[in-house]
Amino acid sequence: MTRTATTATWISTNGIVLGDLVPAALRRGWVEQGHCPDRDLYTLFSEHVRAHPRQTAVIDAAGAIDYATLDIRVRRIAAALAGAGLGAGDIIGIQVPNGWRAVAAELAVAAIGAVALPYPAGRGRRDSASLLGRSKASAAIVADAAGRVPLAANLADLRPALPNLRAVFVFGAAPEGCEPLDRWLAEDGAEQRWSRAPIDPEAPARILVSSGSEAEPKMVAYTHNAMAGGRGNYIGALHGRIGAGHGHIGAGHGDTRAQHGGSEPMRCLILVPLASSYGSCGIVILARLGGTLLLLDAFDPAAAMRMITAHQPTHVFGVPIMLRRITDRRRASGEDAFRLRTLVSSSAALPAATIEACLTRFGAPVVNIYGSADGVNCHTGRGDCAAAAGCAGRPDPTVADIRIVDPHGQPVPAGESGEIWSLGPMTPLCYVNAPELDARYRVLGGWVRTGDRGVIGEDGCLRVVDRLKQIVIRGGYHISPAEVERQLSAHPAIADVACVAVPDPEFGERLCACITQRPDTAQLTLTQLNAFLEGERGLERRKLPELLLALPELPLGPTDKVCRQTLTRLASAQCVGPAPSRSHTTTL
Repeated sequence: MTRTATTATWISTNGIVLGDLVPAALRRGWVEQGHCPDRDLYTLFSEHVRAHPRQTAVIDAAGAIDYATLDIRVRRIAAALAGAGLGAGDIIGIQVPNGWRAVAAELAVAAIGAVALPYPAGRGRRDSASLLGRSKASAAIVADAAGRVPLAANLADLRPALPNLRAVFVFGAAPEGCEPLDRWLAEDGAEQRWSRAPIDPEAPARILVSSGSEAEPKMVAYTHNAMAGGRGNYIGALHGRIGAGHGHIGAGHGDTRAQHGGSEPMRCLILVPLASSYGSCGIVILARLGGTLLLLDAFDPAAAMRMITAHQPTHVFGVPIMLRRITDRRRASGEDAFRLRTLVSSSAALPAATIEACLTRFGAPVVNIYGSADGVNCHTGRGDCAAAAGCAGRPDPTVADIRIVDPHGQPVPAGESGEIWSLGPMTPLCYVNAPELDARYRVLGGWVRTGDRGVIGEDGCLRVVDRLKQIVIRGGYHISPAEVERQLSAHPAIADVACVAVPDPEFGERLCACITQRPDTAQLTLTQLNAFLEGERGLERRKLPELLLALPELPLGPTDKVCRQTLTRLASAQCVGPAPSRSHTTTL
């Protein structure tokens, strides 16, 4: 990585240029203030291995492994990667389902100084070709299969179209021409074939992949300091003793558990894919905070409750629809969550009904996180704004400062809405191989333009008004799906809701409400829903949905968020009828 007094630039072995859009003086200032540890992810992980080698690091379907055992596996995978000539300068894709293998693979990539590009196992061949091709990845690490999807075979078939992909490493059965990692993991002493080299904490460590609202998933490059620092600070704050305005995780060496105030390490059930942007918190919990990860192969409400009862997490990380599905389940005999302190929700708007359902079921608060792969984070605490639906909390400068600006980029007064901009220790370097995205979403000084509209009130709390990129335009009138969703979620018969645009030849787009209902409730009609929205919730008539799609469950995408693309396709195919009608209902 080359540096000047004002900028830093990293160039991959295959010619991908990652320039830091944040001024170097800001980065150094965050380190000097203690907001970033100034050590790479593997070094931080190694400190925990030395401090508490027998503490459990990961619990998954295969059982529990401690820090020392995980470290041996990490170093053996690192030896396999280094043996293939990989190291600093290489981007390495990772498509491995949740479990210790996914964790070990990412730590091994960090250990050799390469850049990890994890993406969920649910993404298909097209996304694999796009992500690995656009990033010019030198290698990939995959599982032989995920469910019925033959990940290794798919990637082996794609190799001719990926000329930069020199090597494919496989957990499990490896196709011809791929390197079986199981052989390295089984060989005593294999880890000794690799020796560590110094790693620049401001070098790129991980590429976060967006959930794909653009034509292709966006890739955003983060440094070791941005991951362990900014992201580490917000996760540490979730442990209950650190928050905005109350200090930060110290930058000193040693057992980080004492630094973030917890007398016991965090035990975190991560329900989302570790390879998602939200799931990237998993590697930070291990490397920065010395916690324990509880992982499921795939999300299932019953399996989640069994994991909570059996292994007693202190924190559960999920998206709102997951938390709602867990709380909607009938209680099973023997269920217990006595150690659960916090449920953490992100990646979608958090309805008030879900907050209440979690409090009723678990007696634990729900922390709402507003964030994205692009480089913004703000979360509620346990204080006065924690239970308010739509509140994203008070911005924490140890994570990211947030400002609200007008169309000219000028800050607006408190209480006025505008676009949300973000800059702080978690701010990424840049987009990967996409200068057009840097031009669209980054501004002078390193600020990130989120494309979302928000308000910071007199109380200092951020409230997200809507996602500007998800506006429905009906005959020139702009409708916020998020606003309609918030109001619909208050209906006592609705379990889950998402609103999408359906193309229309007359008005351009029409709003379709896609819902699932609670058990034992009468089927709702569009007329009934709109009467509720207008009569009880006060929604303007021109914002009312014109179409209704009732589903047994809302479809989830690869990152376990509601897949709006699938809903749009279903609604476009099913919700047809007279153009002027406001009463078209389809049930699937």
